[in-house]
Amino acid sequence: MSLPETYLDEEKLLVRKMVRDLVVKEIRPRAAEIDAQEAFPWENFRLLARQNLLAMTIPEEYGGAGGDFLTYAMVLEELARGCAATTTSVVAHTLCAIAIQLAGTEEQKQKYLPGLVDSSLIGAYALTEPGAGSDAGGVSTKAVRQEDHWVLNGTKHFITNGEMAGIVAVVATTDKSKGVKGLGVFLVEKGTPGFSYGKTEKKMGIRGSVTSELVFDNCVIPSANLLGQVGQGFYLTMQALDRTRPCIGALSTGLAQAALDEAIAYANQRKQFGELIGQFQTIQIMLADMATKIQAARLLSYEAASKVDRNEPDMSAFASMAKLFASDTAMQVTTDAVQILGGYGYMRDYPLERLMRDAKITQIYEGTNQIQRLIIARHLLGQ
Repeated sequence: MSLPETYLDEEKLLVRKMVRDLVVKEIRPRAAEIDAQEAFPWENFRLLARQNLLAMTIPEEYGGAGGDFLTYAMVLEELARGCAATTTSVVAHTLCAIAIQLAGTEEQKQKYLPGLVDSSLIGAYALTEPGAGSDAGGVSTKAVRQEDHWVLNGTKHFITNGEMAGIVAVVATTDKSKGVKGLGVFLVEKGTPGFSYGKTEKKMGIRGSVTSELVFDNCVIPSANLLGQVGQGFYLTMQALDRTRPCIGALSTGLAQAALDEAIAYANQRKQFGELIGQFQTIQIMLADMATKIQAARLLSYEAASKVDRNEPDMSAFASMAKLFASDTAMQVTTDAVQILGGYGYMRDYPLERLMRDAKITQIYEGTNQIQRLIIARHLLGQ
């Protein structure tokens, strides 16, 4: 299906075709093996880096493509049609890069951004804890200033790219009594004394995207590793998420499109009662509803990404809308696609069971969909 010309200029069409061809040839064939082995997709990351598609919104002076978020959303949508686990890790990597781009000093940008572009560094963003996820004010990881350094103590859970990351942006409290106003973001390099890894999670889906527990035990980092200012950690985190939530919308859209493609192909070859099941009105109605929701999710995600590019005041609300609607769509479409294939959809010989497992997390990470509804409502009410 086509999109309005306002979204599809010639350059974006060329980029999309290039990525689509790359996914068909290189990314999709590896997806089942990545899932089965629960292996971090290093080969995919390096491939994307060679094509300058990794953290592609980073400015050219730091080695990036200097791309806009709308083009990046299109890239992520195509990538997710091939491997949602890879795409999830790419978005988490990008979240770290965006935070450095937004608040980093020139020295921090020069030190970390080129590595995040060429994949010599993998990035992660560590917010979630046992008692803090949606409630950022519940962060208990402490950062204490001592002379010319900071000392971090605490544990982070469910961190995407965790033990694979060469650089982690860690949200910690400098003053618990101040709630979110006491938060700061600190850059911690892999191998820093006092920084170690706990449990590596076994997950329902996106199994190739490594999810780790991070442990900070009197972890000493230079004062220069503070990202932005003390007390600005919550604001910086929300700014970064406003820019990656449309990316999750695009990821979810691509995942849903992959499921619809499988369902259409099956409906055009599976016969029951002497007819192709695609001739049955029940199946036709399901496919029509699936396609309509996907198109709506795509347009909403693209509009949210465009608002980020234009830095419009309502971009936060649209980012939440895109993440909310597209992820709900991905869950519904993958479920319906499995239903259309029946028993075959439930079997690992077909990709749909993996797509359905992968879809669920999109309703949870980067802020649950319940939280997205609250963000949208607060924007509507002017709160």
